Amino acid sequence: MVRTGFVPGVDPVGAWYRAERRRDLVGLSLGLVAGVVGDAVLGAFVVYSRLNPYLVSLHMVLSLSMVVLAATLYHHSKYLYGPGARADRRDPWFSLLARLLWIPFVVLVVTGTATTGSGPHAGNTSGQLVARRLPFALSSAAWVHSVMAVLFIGLVTGLLAAIWRSDAPTPLKLGVRRLVLISLVQAAIGLTQYLTHLPAWLVELHIAGATSLAIGVTQFNLRQVARDREPGTRRAPAVTTPLVTA
Repeated sequence: MVRTGFVPGVDPVGAWYRAERRRDLVGLSLGLVAGVVGDAVLGAFVVYSRLNPYLVSLHMVLSLSMVVLAATLYHHSKYLYGPGARADRRDPWFSLLARLLWIPFVVLVVTGTATTGSGPHAGNTSGQLVARRLPFALSSAAWVHSVMAVLFIGLVTGLLAAIWRSDAPTPLKLGVRRLVLISLVQAAIGLTQYLTHLPAWLVELHIAGATSLAIGVTQFNLRQVARDREPGTRRAPAVTTPLVTA
C-alpha cells in the first residue's frame, strides 16, 4: 500500500521540477495522487461494509479511471504538444469514433462489475457466501456483458478495417490492431471464465485484461483527439557533448 501511494506521489514533484514545467503534467499528476487517496478511502469503506458489491464495483471503476489517467499522463509526457503537430494522425470521422468508443467501453466495464458482483466470489476462497451479492442472476448479468463485448469487438474491428484501408500512419494502424487483439483475448478469457464456473485466477486475469483494454482505448483516443500545446511531435533526444582531452 505504501509503495502504491509512493509512486504516484513522486509524479507531481517530477512534473513541477522538470526543466520545462508544464501545467498539464502537473495537473494530471495531482489528479493521480488524488485518485490514489480516493481509492484508498473507498477501499476502507469496502472492507468496513464487508465487501458491499456496489462499493466493490465502484472501487473497480475508480481504479480503471486511475489507469486511464496514468496512461494520459504518460502520453502527455512522451509527446511535445504544439499547433498542427501530429495533424496527419487526425481524421474527422476517426476522431469522432474515438470519442464515441468511450461509451461502449464504459458500459462494458459497468456490466462487467455487475457480472462479478452477482457471481460466487464474495471474499472467501472456500466458496462460502460471506458477502451479499447483487440482486440479479449471474446468467443474466453475464449475457448483457457478453452482448456488450460483442458490440465493442465489432466496433473496434470495423475501426481496424477502415483505418487499415486509409492512408493513416503506421503507429495509428498498429494501435487499433493492438486494441482488437486485446479485445479478443479478453473475450476469450471471459468466455472460459464463465464455462469453467469462474475460477478465481481467471477472474484476476480478466481484471488484468480490463486494465490493458483501458490503456489501449486511452492511447487510441489520444492519438486521434489530443490537441498539441508545444512545437514538435516527439521529445528530442538529449544531445551529449563528447569530452575532449589533451
